[in-house]
Amino acid sequence: VRLKQSGGGSVQGGGSLRLSCSASGFTVSTYCMGWFRQAPGQQREGVAFIDSVDTTTYVDSVKGRFAVSKDAATKTLYLQMTDLKTEDSATYYCALDLNSAAYCDTQLYNNWGQGTQVTVSS
Repeated sequence: VRLKQSGGGSVQGGGSLRLSCSASGFTVSTYCMGWFRQAPGQQREGVAFIDSVDTTTYVDSVKGRFAVSKDAATKTLYLQMTDLKTEDSATYYCALDLNSAAYCDTQLYNNWGQGTQVTVSS
């Protein structure tokens, strides 16, 4: 199992970014996948999740601004981020739980991407 992230970078407040997570070694449509973030000095936070039937869940702070999706053909997980705020600045990680296919916001994730930095300036 391998998760390789791309995307991220720096953007001004109100801008948009898209993160990608390319998967190998498993079928993305079968398991829970998600995006987490961690800002300096803070705990890792679950941001967005998608299950085996494409049901999505989000932390309240990003609802209406972020969208998680996946492409089974290319084995890629995406996080489209719009109307970015300074408080969205963090290192973002994609994650996979090979033990679950539903209720993805409550699961323990055991496979992680390498992380990618998102910086939003005011």
